[in-house]
Amino acid sequence: MYQALYRKWRPKSFADVVGQGHITHTLQREVAEGRLSHAYLFTGTRGTGKTTCAKILAKAVNCDHPVDGDPCGQCPACTGIDNGSLLDVLELDAASNNGVDHVRALREEAIYTPARVRYRVYIIDEVHMLTTAAFNALLKILEEPPAHLIFILATTELHKVPATILSRCQRFAFKRILPRDMAERLLYVARQEGIGLTESGAEQLSRLSDGALRDALSLLDQCAAAGGTVDGGRILEVLGLAGNLQIQQLMEHILRRDAQSALTLFHQLYSGGRDAGAVVGELSALCRDLLIRMTAPQGGDSLLTGGYEDAALEALSALCAPRRLIFLTAQLQSTAAALPLSANRRTDVELCLLRMCDESLSGDLTALSARIARLEEGRPAQPAPAAPVRREAAPPRREAAPPPADEVPWEEPPLPEPPPELPAERQRADLPLPEPILEAPVPAGAPKAAATDSGLWGRLIDSYKSRLPAMYRAFLDGAVGELTGDILTVICGSDFTKTQLHNVKVQSVLQEVTSEDQGRPIAVTFTVGAPPKAAESGDKIDDLIRFGSQFDNFKIT
Repeated sequence: MYQALYRKWRPKSFADVVGQGHITHTLQREVAEGRLSHAYLFTGTRGTGKTTCAKILAKAVNCDHPVDGDPCGQCPACTGIDNGSLLDVLELDAASNNGVDHVRALREEAIYTPARVRYRVYIIDEVHMLTTAAFNALLKILEEPPAHLIFILATTELHKVPATILSRCQRFAFKRILPRDMAERLLYVARQEGIGLTESGAEQLSRLSDGALRDALSLLDQCAAAGGTVDGGRILEVLGLAGNLQIQQLMEHILRRDAQSALTLFHQLYSGGRDAGAVVGELSALCRDLLIRMTAPQGGDSLLTGGYEDAALEALSALCAPRRLIFLTAQLQSTAAALPLSANRRTDVELCLLRMCDESLSGDLTALSARIARLEEGRPAQPAPAAPVRREAAPPRREAAPPPADEVPWEEPPLPEPPPELPAERQRADLPLPEPILEAPVPAGAPKAAATDSGLWGRLIDSYKSRLPAMYRAFLDGAVGELTGDILTVICGSDFTKTQLHNVKVQSVLQEVTSEDQGRPIAVTFTVGAPPKAAESGDKIDDLIRFGSQFDNFKIT
């Protein structure tokens, strides 16, 4: 019967263990010097050698001819432990034997001396699965064990082991095996088995295994069964990672801000049976690979997941900056965290894709930051405005006070030159740029205004509003002023409007601005009546055009 590679090539001595030298050297030294502990605790992720080292330690303490702390592998004790015929060394699975009755039976049996070897060794795998009562039953024998008894506990979840158990064990933490060490081991096994494994294929398998050598050997076994040379392309094909090409295309649509193509491709993936959460997870892993590739181009290869080719990562990295990748990763992580409680997972993922294609849809400060960044990257430099033309015949005017911070002022284009044209893709299709307003020069000695100037109010309304608080500006739209001689009569549309405007502050502002415009003192009075319709409609249309045109230059496409 064929034996899997991870079982066939399981290390038989401390020297064969890959990537755990800080542990194997210590254990080997303890065995050589006879300084053995009664309880050991091995922690770490899957496939890093916890159970393997436990069996090697059990052989080493019982070996008839140890070699510098290593088991010889030839004596009856070593061969009996390897084939499982030696009953004094027991390997228990706490996941299926986690009750207090199982631990009591173990404790009653442990008091007997071993029949064929020096030490009775109990290897309890996944010890964190024991119940509280089982831990309490194990605690007493761990505290005062017989001289012939050694416990070796192994777990992948150290935080679930009680502190009372931890304090009675020598703890050894197994780390993830480095990709370079794993690749060397894979190449050695491939040469011994006659498998055509390339160096690039070994590196890719080591990245896909996430630090677990057992997983890497299982993947190599699977790829070798397909026949031929095991290289990067064959690995992606055999392991079913060719679907990563679709995830890569989806990421490209997102980076190009093509929301329609992104939603269409996600629909194809979803209709083809892909789980929405799995798509989000794969996109998040790809974003991580891109970030590592961009921030650590020299030494970051060992940190990659290994599911994507280097050329693909380089092409995607050229489409965006690290700042945007961080935003995309944050969006994917928050969406993945919310999916378990979602009422419609597909809709949540589609909303996430839309936000990633257009940051302005996020509705927070990220949207504002994205708009500013895109303006800084793509907006053409604006020419400096030309100096305003002086009108010698016009009376001197005092500059208007700066508008409040909550209003965006509208600046009239310079008279000598038209405003600069924006690129075609940045112009608004629904509202053209306003034509510059040109005023005829006033000849010297010309009269200021007629006896009743109905256009005076519309000409000075902006100056009035710029000097008044925001609470009074809206009421000016419900009134109109007529200048008769040296008196400006403000005709209010209602008593409420007159009540709001008829105060010292508004009256002084209107009087000051009108006097500056006319070059003589002007008095202001208020009355209630029907404002002229022509002046009212014309002024509001001009104001609307001016208010809308100020946002043309900030159009984002």
